[in-house]
Amino acid sequence: MPSGRVDSGAAGRQIELGDLIPQSPLLPSSPTAQGAPAPLPILDQRTRGTKFIQLPVRSVLNNPASTGMGFWSINPYVGCEFGCTYCYARDTHRWTVERAVRRNEGTREGNEERTESSIVPSFPRSLLPPEEAFEKEILVKTDVAEVLSRTLNPAKLAGHSLVIGTATDPYQPAERQFQLTRRILEVLRSYHGLSIGIITKSALITRDLDVLQALSERNEVTVNISLATADARLARRLELRSPVPSARLRALRRLTEGGIHAGLLVAPIIPGVTDDWAGLARLIEAAKEAGARYVVGSALRLGPAARHRFLPFLTKEFPALAERYRRHYAGKDHVSQSYQDALTRRLRLLQQAYGFPVDEGMRRRRQLEGRSPRKSAATSDEQATLL
Repeated sequence: MPSGRVDSGAAGRQIELGDLIPQSPLLPSSPTAQGAPAPLPILDQRTRGTKFIQLPVRSVLNNPASTGMGFWSINPYVGCEFGCTYCYARDTHRWTVERAVRRNEGTREGNEERTESSIVPSFPRSLLPPEEAFEKEILVKTDVAEVLSRTLNPAKLAGHSLVIGTATDPYQPAERQFQLTRRILEVLRSYHGLSIGIITKSALITRDLDVLQALSERNEVTVNISLATADARLARRLELRSPVPSARLRALRRLTEGGIHAGLLVAPIIPGVTDDWAGLARLIEAAKEAGARYVVGSALRLGPAARHRFLPFLTKEFPALAERYRRHYAGKDHVSQSYQDALTRRLRLLQQAYGFPVDEGMRRRRQLEGRSPRKSAATSDEQATLL
């Protein structure tokens, strides 16, 4: 695992974790009587049990060399309160916690020469399974903006995009309190010529319309509003705590009317659930009415932690699909190439039908996935509908 990275990007496993550093002298940082480091501070706790844990970091930027993707990324949080059933980023949270625990335990084993400056904050093993810890133990990089301002070198981006929110929603409810994403945008305002992408399900992004407008004057800024379905009832089954589709579409309209280049990210497209012609057509039509500049779609991927959450949900809500999913995703995180080809063809036809530029959609997909989608093969409509 690359040093300082644990992440999960839009279309592939990524790794992102800045090196843990000693806490400020204003916080407990000396060893306990038993020699263990002081615990990470809990910044807040919700009545439903969600904890927000401070995560000091030395680095916050993930480069393409370390992630294997074609873009840089930054995530102000690890974990997400929305807790969508299908979210691949559950694995990001699991990797982050596992690495932090290993590192913490390593400092306690056979380290008689350890000095106070080398002690890292304690990261105890969670009592929750990884798929649940993702949405109930949110790691908060409180100094993300300050670290970004010290470490961002535009020349090193080498023309690549910088994407905010590849492994968390940067506008999840906690952002109202911590305002880390807004602070990141304010740091980026001092630069020019950057290509900046944002991915979110939240209408809270409209709070920062003023900063986005100022940022757009000197940089290329793209906002991707993520929405899997226009059906409010289906969305609530898939995403219990995410904003309703109408709220996201209103946010999309407000962004585009405010001069922001924004589009619809249909993600994930869930085979057998949200990939039907009629459902995708309603969603893309709604995006057109909201002023979306483009539409891009991405099929469901299931990493180990994500499938532990999603497959039981599927068994309960869509039992006819559960066994087929287990067979289809056995040994891999992604859909088959034949399914992806058929889905790409379907999206292209819908883009054309509703007047969206196909080339723009492909370009945005490359920006988010970091690679060029493979050319679609001639595949039957049945393959596009079923696994």
